[in-house]
Amino acid sequence: MGGQEKKYPKMGKTKFKGVYQRPLLEKLFKGKPDMCFYITYKSMGKKIWEKAGLASEGYSKKLAEQIRSERLRSIRHGEELPKQKQKVPTFKVLADKYLIWSAANKNRAGIEDRSRYSNHLKDRFDDKRLDEISPFALEKMKTDMTKQGIAPKTIAHCLGLIRAMYNKANAWTLYDGTNPVKKVKLPTAQNARDRFLSFEEADTLLKELRRNQRYKNKYVELENPALHDMAIVSLNTGARASEIFNIKGQNIDFNNGVITLRDTKNTETRYAYMTDALREIFKRRIPADGNHYLFTDANGGKIREVSNAFERVVHRLKMNEGTTDARQKVVFHSLRHTFASWLAIQGTPIYTIAKLMGHKSIAMSERYSHLSPDHKKQAIMNLEKAIKRGMPSETPVIKAIG
Repeated sequence: MGGQEKKYPKMGKTKFKGVYQRPLLEKLFKGKPDMCFYITYKSMGKKIWEKAGLASEGYSKKLAEQIRSERLRSIRHGEELPKQKQKVPTFKVLADKYLIWSAANKNRAGIEDRSRYSNHLKDRFDDKRLDEISPFALEKMKTDMTKQGIAPKTIAHCLGLIRAMYNKANAWTLYDGTNPVKKVKLPTAQNARDRFLSFEEADTLLKELRRNQRYKNKYVELENPALHDMAIVSLNTGARASEIFNIKGQNIDFNNGVITLRDTKNTETRYAYMTDALREIFKRRIPADGNHYLFTDANGGKIREVSNAFERVVHRLKMNEGTTDARQKVVFHSLRHTFASWLAIQGTPIYTIAKLMGHKSIAMSERYSHLSPDHKKQAIMNLEKAIKRGMPSETPVIKAIG
């Protein structure tokens, strides 16, 4: 063609309103150029052009006119047009993009997001378009998950993930519809753990963790009891399991007795302080390379979750026997709760407990206040004494009120 621009025949009108046709010179049908039919109409103030089809595919001017009539009926009744439906991505398309972003930008590489998506959202929503997931569908998800015995906090996290995904879809201009989570009430999580270990229970648990390996029908002590050592770290610092997994040699400062906890749940760096028990453990475990982790799996890699051995030891000790409320069961996280409870029992100020635990607000640590020495009770007793001194002949006011 000598570099000349390829020219197409102009689109021509037909006797049907809003129906046009254009011959395709490069494609023959029944010995003549194939004919392509188009329709046009207005939607939301915009003129839309849509290809109806080719004559070789069985389309005609009359059929194109019928398709146009269907489009106008859909617009009149507020229904979606096929072209609009195609533009709205599915939940899977959004999830693939969001999880890549989450892995690169969120704490702990978005592990929680991927887990919640895979375990609770994938099978339910993957094939749905974003505009097909309604508040009613999310309410049904809440009901179904509750019936399955899934904790309210987990359900709330799943709804939070969906909300974040829709927000990103809007920001990335993938979808401009409303966020369905806005009209759904998130369940209130009542999963704060009440159970903490006594000093005697903690001692028994640590001894059993140290000999959690079975050999010839007997449990023998391990030379390098990782689970036992991690339990001591949690009991002495209040560190979460994930925070313990992240401790590297470079995070241990023997000179100042400080442990740096990075990549915490709140994304903030926190400092813990070394007890004699911790100093002994760290000296034994400190790696030659400061970039290596103190605790590793069997292959020398990073640990991702607490070993099932912890649950087996707790079961062997019958610590959860007869307990049905999950909040009362002993799990590895109970060690963190035990650390805070022991501090409160000793009269440690709630503000200090909040800082050591890495709580975002002091309100999160208020749950331990009932364990503190009872200053409120003492205040009432002092008031009663004052009343008796001032009103010796009257009815004891405090007793009457109480």
